[in-house]
This record gives sequence, C-alpha cells and structure tokens, in this order.
Amino acid sequence: MAVLTVHTGVGNIEFIHGVTERFLRYVTIDTQSDPASPTCPSTVKQKTLGALLAQELRDLGLADAHLDEHGYVYATIPATTDKTVPVICFCAHMDTSPDCSGEGVKPQIVKNYQGGDIVLKADPAQIIRAAEHPALAQQIGHDIITADGTTLLGADNKAGIAEIMDAAAFLVAHPEIRHGTLKILFTPDEEIGRGVDKVDLEKLGADFAYTIDGETAGNIEDETFSADSAVVTITGVSAHPGFAKGRIEHAIKIATAIVERLPKDTCSPETTEGRDGFLHPIGIAGSLEQATLSFIVRDFTEAGLQEKEALLQGIVDEVMRGYPRSTATVEIKPQYRNMKQVLDRHPELVENAREAIRRAGLTPVTTSIRGGTDGSRLSFMGLPCPNIFAGEHAFHSRLEWVSRQDMEAAVRTIVHLATIFDERA
Repeated sequence: MAVLTVHTGVGNIEFIHGVTERFLRYVTIDTQSDPASPTCPSTVKQKTLGALLAQELRDLGLADAHLDEHGYVYATIPATTDKTVPVICFCAHMDTSPDCSGEGVKPQIVKNYQGGDIVLKADPAQIIRAAEHPALAQQIGHDIITADGTTLLGADNKAGIAEIMDAAAFLVAHPEIRHGTLKILFTPDEEIGRGVDKVDLEKLGADFAYTIDGETAGNIEDETFSADSAVVTITGVSAHPGFAKGRIEHAIKIATAIVERLPKDTCSPETTEGRDGFLHPIGIAGSLEQATLSFIVRDFTEAGLQEKEALLQGIVDEVMRGYPRSTATVEIKPQYRNMKQVLDRHPELVENAREAIRRAGLTPVTTSIRGGTDGSRLSFMGLPCPNIFAGEHAFHSRLEWVSRQDMEAAVRTIVHLATIFDERA
C-alpha cells in the first residue's frame, strides 16, 4: 500500500492508500452486462461485486449500505459539518463491456514504467504501443496496470469504484475533515445503456452527483453526445424464386442498398473525431419479405442529430424510388441528451471539481465525451452530474490500462471535492 498525503483545511493528513489493492480485487470478479437480457441487472454476476461492496461499506461503518433487488448499491457518509451543504453523490458502474471478455481477468503491474511498448504476457500479439497510446508519454515513472492480453481489464469502471471506496475509507477515518452528507451509488448495466433504469433517486437523496468514469487524469467532462436510435423497417415483395421475374423486391437487397449509400468519408465513427457526430449502423436482420436496419445517431447538438436523421431519411427515400411496390419506415427514438444543457445551469459543479483537481496536484481540463455516461441520464432525471477522471484508458479492449498514481490522484480529488462544498456553503 502507498501512503497518501492529503492537504486539508485541518493540515496535512497521511493515509495508507489501498486503492490499488481494492482495484486488483474487484477486477477479478466478472461483471459483464448482457444487452440481450431483459432483467435488471442484466447478469446476476454483477450482484456478486455489489454484495462485496455493500459489505465493505458496512465494514467501514456505513450502516445503511445495501445492495437492492435491482443490483444497485447505496450508502451514506454522514455529514461532519454544521453548515447547510448540498448532498453530493459519487457514482460509478459495476458492469464491464460485453464487447470483450471479462471472465478470469489476471491483472499485471508494470512498475516504474520508463516508456516504450507494453507486451501483454499471455498473448504477446497484444501490445499496448506507445505510438498508438500517446497518454503513455505522461506515465513515465508510474505503475501501469494491465490485463494479461486475454481479457479486458475492467478499469472501466472498477477504477472509479475503487477510488470512491478508498476516498470513503479516508473520510470515515478522519471525521475532523468537514464535509456535508455524501452519498455513494454503484450502478449495474451502464455499458448497455440501462445504468439508471431502476435507480431510486428519492432514496438516494442527493442534490448533485459526480460520476467517476473518465479517462485522462485531471479531466472533468461536462458534455456528452446527444443520442437517438433509428430503425429502418423494410417490407419487400416475395414470390417463388422459380417464378419471380419482375415480381420480387428483395428486402435484404433494399437494406444493403441503403447501407451502401451511407457517406464513405464522413459521418461515421471511423471517420470522425472531436465534436463531429455520426450515423452508425449497428445491426441488420431480415428475409426476402422484411428486413430491419438498426442505427445509432450521435451529435453534440439537437440540430446535428436532426441533420443526420434527415440524411438517413433522404437515403431511404432515394433507394425506395427504385422499389415502387415495397415500403420502408424510419422510426427515431431518443436515448439520452447532452448533459451540458443541464450543467450550464449549475456552473459551481464544474468549478468545484476543477478546484479539487488543482488541490490534488493536477491541471484541470474541461472536455467533452464522445459517448454517454450514467450522468447524462441522471442530469435529465433531476440530478445534475458531471464526469470526473478515473484514469482508465483503452477501455472495452484487451489493451485496457490504468495507472496506480492516476487512481490515487482521483482519490485525492474526491476527498477535496467533498470539502470544497463545505468551504463554499
């Protein structure tokens, strides 16, 4: 364990840091979510981690810590101040991505990293290349934690969980540090877009929240994509293939013609970055008579979403002109919206986080997420919720990694953030 020194309003406090040990313990528990499952949580194994976390929180003295029937973990750190301070929640998700195996994770530590590529031991073909991971250049001297090359690591988001747990242990051990009531929330199924489907915000009782689920140390994210789904349903014309001349209008062929007309050099994940959005096909299914195409639509603005949805409708209309006896419908469903619409009404949330990051010894950087978080939906459910770094990199892949020192910086940030709300009350 490392010794953490936190500079607080009551002086410098040394703390035996257990964030790495917690993290190494949590990642060995398989918690992959399953988008095909209708249950909540989508996989029972997520409750295995949830039960462990609830017990560890009770062991810290948080008597109300519990795992509910839907796989959510709730806990309260009581206030140590007489001031009226907003109730702040720190949130992370327990599930890992279904994109890459999370079973049998074997974490490895590269101590005192001195640059260059990192070859993963169990599969030497899996290489974290410095040229492809520029963030490694900022990690000289750090201890880098990876998987062994056969699974993802699970830093997304078990790094955030470990950081919140370690900060909770610190604050409980030091009641002389002044802070308001703090809430802890660990959610299931974030990776499949259901992370707050069953959350009980009345029971949680928080005024504001922070997800600890970001990448580079020092980053605070106050903006996400806005997101819609689009489903194109095509009804073609069938006939016996031996007597089909001039009769068949093949739904699968119509679907592939629509995909073929999508832009080649723009408007896709593989051709965009920064603030550019995209129209992305994620599924195709069908038969001669009926086929469906599934898309996700992403942009930082409502106008951008509408432009991409109009593009899709235009492509469908163009293709269908060649199949006059067939029909196609485009159904758009909202998924989540850019949390900046809410967070701009609460600028103190981002400013307090920036100050906490400074006190943790880092330079704060406010940035955007090319994706969504639990915080996106929580913000629009009435719980404004920016995202703070957890140190995770190359998530959803066998090349995932995190730095011990970055996790420790996240713990310091959480502790300072709790005290800043008290100072500024």
